[in-house]
Amino acid sequence: MRVTGEHVVSRESEQRIACWLREDDERMAALRALAELALPDAWLAAGFVRNLVWDRLHGYSPPTPLNDLDVLHFDATDCSRASEQALEARLGARLARPWSVRNQARMHHRNGDPPYQDSIDAMRYWVELETAVAVRLVANDTLQIAAPFGLQSLLGGRLTPNPYRPRPQAFARRCADKGWLQRWPRLSKRSLREAVSPDDPLA
Repeated sequence: MRVTGEHVVSRESEQRIACWLREDDERMAALRALAELALPDAWLAAGFVRNLVWDRLHGYSPPTPLNDLDVLHFDATDCSRASEQALEARLGARLARPWSVRNQARMHHRNGDPPYQDSIDAMRYWVELETAVAVRLVANDTLQIAAPFGLQSLLGGRLTPNPYRPRPQAFARRCADKGWLQRWPRLSKRSLREAVSPDDPLA
């Protein structure tokens, strides 16, 4: 076991997700393209990991196509949208997919939050827990997974509002607009009260 953020994450859970990632050629190509840029504190996140896990839990093959590739990075020296767009173009030249790059050093302004300390801190403010999982490729072709709320909820097939940022209307809207429960009907949608139950830890 090890600690990621505030929560203990089992090595077995990490290895399970890493194995699924390595079996997905498209995701591995995206991770390699991002690693080549050597951006500070850069990760692929959101549906990149979440959707893959939900597909595996449902036995779907091939995996659900990704609408875009969500890149988080943290660079306080250049917070311009133009810089993000330039990075999207560079990534697109390496892998012809729709990339979405967001510098978390500036995103707190848009979201009305205190300044984020880094990319992982930014994920603590996301609407649902299962989306707040990220991965990157580091030295020796090693996959590093970051999960500020742990991996238990994601691997348990849950869909959970963030109890540290209670926005029930935003959570309900995202569930409806994105059609998660239609695409992955075995998911268990939880309420905010269930998310903070002492009998159901987040780690």
